[in-house]
Amino acid sequence: MTDLVFRDIDVVDGTGAPRFRGDVAIDRGRISAIAAPRTIAEAARFIDAEPGAVLAPGFIDMHAHSDLHLLTDPGHFPKISQGVTTEVIGQDGLSYAPIDDAALSVLRRQIAGWNGNPTDLDFSWRTVGEYLDRLDQGITPNAAYLVPQGTLRLLVVGSEQRAATIDEIRRMRELLAQGLREGAVGMSSGLTYTPGMYADTGELAALCEVVAEYGGFYAPHTRSYGKGALEAYAEMIGLARSTGCALHLTHATMNFGVNRGRAPEFLALIDAARAEGCDITLDTYPYLPGSTTLSALLPSWAMSGGPDAALARIDDPEARARIALDVNVHGSDGCHGVTVEWETIQISGVGHAELGECVGKTLAEIAADRGCAPVEVFFDLLRRDQLATTILQHVGHEENVRAIMVHAGHMGGSDALLVGDRPHPRAWGTFPRYLGHYVRELGVLGLEECVHHLTGRPAERLRLSDRGHVFTGYAADLVLFDPATIIDTATFENPKQQARGIRHVLVNGEFAIENGTPTGKLAGRALRMDASRKETY
Repeated sequence: MTDLVFRDIDVVDGTGAPRFRGDVAIDRGRISAIAAPRTIAEAARFIDAEPGAVLAPGFIDMHAHSDLHLLTDPGHFPKISQGVTTEVIGQDGLSYAPIDDAALSVLRRQIAGWNGNPTDLDFSWRTVGEYLDRLDQGITPNAAYLVPQGTLRLLVVGSEQRAATIDEIRRMRELLAQGLREGAVGMSSGLTYTPGMYADTGELAALCEVVAEYGGFYAPHTRSYGKGALEAYAEMIGLARSTGCALHLTHATMNFGVNRGRAPEFLALIDAARAEGCDITLDTYPYLPGSTTLSALLPSWAMSGGPDAALARIDDPEARARIALDVNVHGSDGCHGVTVEWETIQISGVGHAELGECVGKTLAEIAADRGCAPVEVFFDLLRRDQLATTILQHVGHEENVRAIMVHAGHMGGSDALLVGDRPHPRAWGTFPRYLGHYVRELGVLGLEECVHHLTGRPAERLRLSDRGHVFTGYAADLVLFDPATIIDTATFENPKQQARGIRHVLVNGEFAIENGTPTGKLAGRALRMDASRKETY
């Protein structure tokens, strides 16, 4: 007798094909049969969904910042409640494996605004394989890992702004290859974050050659999403051409005033390269503001040497004046080559509770309250919060967001930071927003097409051999939702809100969400790429 049957249900299978009506049986964590409606007669449990409900593959978040949250809060309700059954972590070139004690000390402070800096977490892993083993001890969604290029550079070169030597590049290649052999699905970069941003194109190409050899993909946060965005994308596409490495342009946007309406130019670059045979895909989040740390706005030279060196420069009058010129007049490379528009920078979280009154306000508003220049608020928060402040950056354009999300290589990625009092609502609402706002309300995408963007297409990018579709024999990562009511409820004012319209979420055949309520079952696991077969399991 099979474990469970979704009976007489509309199935959207993740291929983009029209939905069909049928029975879907699940046994021992896998889809054991797909049959005509009401033809599977025996099961331990039958679920008859409400009229109009849809059974689809679980959503795959191609850009997640849950590297520590999966360990400190393995129930992972913000993501599992929106139907996410697999996440891709290790993003933006900075994460926690491979690592040594010295680099870990720097990273825990540098990206506390992304992941927090929990003092009660055992950071005893050192390799990618050991980190994936830690995930296997109990998480709710599945997780795939990207080797972070900035962390490799921190380990081998350090935090200084300089070119890597031949021997250092060789060592980074060795560490990258080891991570890929241990199960990572590719490599990420954060080319507006230190120290990864100090790598030149040749250094990146040397690493991409290794990624290509092992069948992974390269997921860069490019050098700019503002002034110079097209040139930054062109650099990454050039790497794909020269190395043969598959390229996935993560949180692919065209932001700031200089890029309003310019998404077609960006997509033309991609289409030309794809026509030549380059393997290029991308992901986006369905919102206008971005989210990062306040320290990310600093110019790269100011972050050279790591957090302590950056804080020392903020306290040095000469360096402080130079930083102020870069962010106010010349344009900071940390702010994508544009000058900082303080009215667009909204505080979303702080590391120190005494700064909580700043959360929800823009730096321009805080400056007006204090009667000082916004740049002085910038310096004050960086120093007092020890670089842990997170921000929303209101710099996106709706026409660009819509143009990019309909592209043939597009997938969904939340880019969600889960720390802070008022995180970006994409942490709780990305996938329901796609299906509710952009499918049902606006008709930008059809339902089956959008589900393909969120499931089958990312599964192909990840080389998942048995996920991303409702197929017999596939892992039972599934979501049951109501297309008529699914919607994000998270707002910028009240972001920690469960989406509506999602009834059940299953991971590896176990209910993670049942009747809208978390079950506490930790059925997820690390998904590892088998480099010899170039498939992910």
